[in-house]
Amino acid sequence: MVILKTPQEIEQMKPAGAFVAACHREIAKMLRPGVTTWDIEELVEDRLRRAGARSSTKGYKGFRYVTCASVNDVIAHGFPNRTPLKNGDLVTIDIVAELNGWVGDSAWTYAVGELSPEAEKLQRVTKECLYLGIERAVVGNRVGDAMHAVQKHAEANGFSVVRELAAHGVGREMHEEPSYIHIGSPGKGFRFKEGMVLTIEPMINAGTWRMKIDDDGWTARTVDGKLSAQYEHTIAITKNGPLILTDQG
Repeated sequence: MVILKTPQEIEQMKPAGAFVAACHREIAKMLRPGVTTWDIEELVEDRLRRAGARSSTKGYKGFRYVTCASVNDVIAHGFPNRTPLKNGDLVTIDIVAELNGWVGDSAWTYAVGELSPEAEKLQRVTKECLYLGIERAVVGNRVGDAMHAVQKHAEANGFSVVRELAAHGVGREMHEEPSYIHIGSPGKGFRFKEGMVLTIEPMINAGTWRMKIDDDGWTARTVDGKLSAQYEHTIAITKNGPLILTDQG
């Protein structure tokens, strides 16, 4: 069942989204060659503690970290570690935090140093896909309208859209209904309704959309070893259009 939020509840969700956005702004400032994803993990854990917030990922089905850190060919759910990041790496950091009983969820792909032309294009196009999807997440449109825009733009640029990991509703819980993937056909799927709060989070690969899961049971990576990128915002569907709750400003 999709849980529609009142305007007052959407207001109450803003601090959680703002907290996640603030973490991402700090990460952007610290990332450079030699920094580790464990440094980022410690930063976010410290910010959670200081804000009185709670990680929604740590402890979820046995996941042990407050961040998902996905480097280069890792699509999602990578474990933070102490391996220094190198010039040219692409690293996606996904943070989900609960504050005052509400959840904010956002992932961002960062460049470490100077990217190759292919990696730079993938990063740019993936971010464009995010905002194309958000633009079409308006009352009365169907999810297929938004996801078709994502898929069309990715594929027109020679990339592919991951189909085995889904976006989802957000509220009191990290994962609420509806659940959907980032491909679609115009006029198909559920309609966006005022009060829906959900993620738009395209995962775009440089090669095939197919993925595999490492032996750790979590780390999803491209089957061909090519790069992947992801951008994610939590948005609320309002009568005035989509409201980005995790906007970094």
